[in-house]
Amino acid sequence: MTRKQNPADLGEWQLSHDVRIWKIREREARAGKSSNVKKPKKSYVVRWTVGPKEHQGTYATRALADAERAKLIGHQQRGAAFDIITGQPEPLLRQRQSRTWYEHMCSYVDMKWPRLAPKSRRSIADALATVTPALALNPAASPDGLRALVYHWVANLPAREVGPPPDHLRSEAKWLERNSIQLALLADRTRGAEITRRALDRLTLTTNGAKAAPNTVARKKAVFFNALEYAVELGLLPANPIEHVSWRAPKTTEMIERTAVVNMQQGRALLAAVAAQGEMGKRLRAFFAVMLYSALRPAEAIDLRKQQLVNMPASGWGELLLRRSKPRSGRAWTDSGASREARGLKHRAEGDTRPVPAHPELVQIIAEHIEEFGFGPEEYLFTGPRGGLIDENTYLPIWQAARRAVLTATELGSKLARRPYDLRHTAVSTWLNAGVPPTQVAEWAGHSVTVLLKVYAKCIVGQDAAARARIEEALRPEEENRKAREQG
Repeated sequence: MTRKQNPADLGEWQLSHDVRIWKIREREARAGKSSNVKKPKKSYVVRWTVGPKEHQGTYATRALADAERAKLIGHQQRGAAFDIITGQPEPLLRQRQSRTWYEHMCSYVDMKWPRLAPKSRRSIADALATVTPALALNPAASPDGLRALVYHWVANLPAREVGPPPDHLRSEAKWLERNSIQLALLADRTRGAEITRRALDRLTLTTNGAKAAPNTVARKKAVFFNALEYAVELGLLPANPIEHVSWRAPKTTEMIERTAVVNMQQGRALLAAVAAQGEMGKRLRAFFAVMLYSALRPAEAIDLRKQQLVNMPASGWGELLLRRSKPRSGRAWTDSGASREARGLKHRAEGDTRPVPAHPELVQIIAEHIEEFGFGPEEYLFTGPRGGLIDENTYLPIWQAARRAVLTATELGSKLARRPYDLRHTAVSTWLNAGVPPTQVAEWAGHSVTVLLKVYAKCIVGQDAAARARIEEALRPEEENRKAREQG
């Protein structure tokens, strides 16, 4: 008895009711000769036969093995036929073969959403919206509409829970239901590889068809790969199809370009130009200063409060104790419905803190800021005239005005200090070039040492001469070294 799969071209099921399910077998793993494990770990094997072929699954605990065996017995008692080749019951095979990419997307988002930060939710939505047109049976009539449907509704759990998609996206939703490929098609080594490659190629393009940045491609590929890994975890695919496609993403670079980093003289000039931009500019001078002198990220500066100014003397060095960050993700992606939501520090465990030194110039700037503007609601250091938190719409125009006031026409057209975030790079580069040990700089900046040296490799300057002198000394004949030491 055979029945073709759905979709076609994926071979045949060889179904049989001749099924025997054996008792669970307990197996002790053999310890290697060099193993220090005193007692070998046990595993539990579920065995069954379908027609002439034996199948088995190995599980780490008896509970998992019992659950799998009970599932098989349940299908057998309900009269289901089993596939001789895979050993799986027909209802499970049919379920696996019938799930579409659209249905899998919904399931994947439902699984990931509760544990993700708002920015990660938005990132997943962006990746799924990019790749979905390539996982359709036919070209989309409205690619922009399809992208909007996936980004704003399919990949947004609260939006889907509210109800059907908005009226202007209803036609795209119907189209996606009809044209989304069945997930099992990706398991076919020929057609699946072709579709997977098409999807990966799609990730390399922006919405207007231009080449996407390598880091963007890498981020979206990671989401796509993870979504397919979830299908493997659920037993919907035997393996991740990306692993069977010889495809290379554009090389990514995390290094900061030296041409984007201002020196401290330029940084001070930019702060003065910010303060010259009216009332709001005066309020933002200290905001940009904590990035320039203490390497804060903008989201960390926005969440800075009175209790984090742990040491602000009248003169000399101070210290900031960072506790949280308040990144902007957009109301659609946060649990609270606010555009910004407090999070733990980046690359740190929840509740962890990060002490950062405050240069005497920064201590003075903050003192002047507090004297003139005080603290806002909930003791926030940086707020607008009405007490609200500042955001990009407030500080970016003032930053660009300051750049126009300080930089030359050539510098304005370059990457130099194009974003306030680049002030953080100035702080870290200054510390490294001053000879502060990388371990200490990494601690202050909130990086690992490996990432720090990788990201800022091009910004460490002025050490060539000293390095050459040390090499010359190492290669100099011993007699010359002795004379140099005696003369020195």
